[in-house]
Amino acid sequence: MAKPVLLNNVDHKDLHVQTGRGAHFGDNVMSALTFPSEFRDVQACYPIVFRQAGGGFEAHALFGFQEGENLFLDLHGWEAPYVPLAIERQPFLIGVSGDELTVHVDLENPRINNACGERVFLPHGGTSEYLERVNSTLLAIHQGLQQARGFLAGLLEHQLLEPFVFDMELDDGSQNRLAGFYTINEERLAALPGSALERLNRAGYLLSAYMVIASMSNFRALIDRKNRLHAGQC
Repeated sequence: MAKPVLLNNVDHKDLHVQTGRGAHFGDNVMSALTFPSEFRDVQACYPIVFRQAGGGFEAHALFGFQEGENLFLDLHGWEAPYVPLAIERQPFLIGVSGDELTVHVDLENPRINNACGERVFLPHGGTSEYLERVNSTLLAIHQGLQQARGFLAGLLEHQLLEPFVFDMELDDGSQNRLAGFYTINEERLAALPGSALERLNRAGYLLSAYMVIASMSNFRALIDRKNRLHAGQC
């Protein structure tokens, strides 16, 4: 169970973080939160889909077809040139204190120890280069999630999200189905009046929408990974 606490250089002066990738670090997840400011990198590797959460929607980078499945993990780590920031940030979280952002750390995360990996603080108490990168990552996530609200509101305003079901047959003949996710209706987007498209474009949302649509071509590569996994288990 997660145990986030406010990070400080007194209680956590010896904190180290292992930055490798693997199921033993908790990376065996089906998807991760993403947002428009990283869509360009995400869509090069993963399908971008939407799921309902908290009465609204979230954009997710998809790594597998079932809970606990990450088809990008192998014995050597994470097999993709880009790891989404929501994964990269672990084991750190963003906190808010008044108008200020704070950094929290999950002390129960398996990456945490006092000897191996990246030092969080320098021996004299200063911030390490690693923690500086973490701070930048957390800030990018915070800003990205704020931007995502407007993007999602624009999609919903024009009724562009639609549920989809993805059926597939693997090379071994097994049938699989992915359900519970949403995507952007490309025909409905293209049919919007010019004024609506102009507003979406000025806000930067039109490009993001087409990146989501383009990312759906990554399903073929995801199926190939699933087939290789099944072949290796036979």
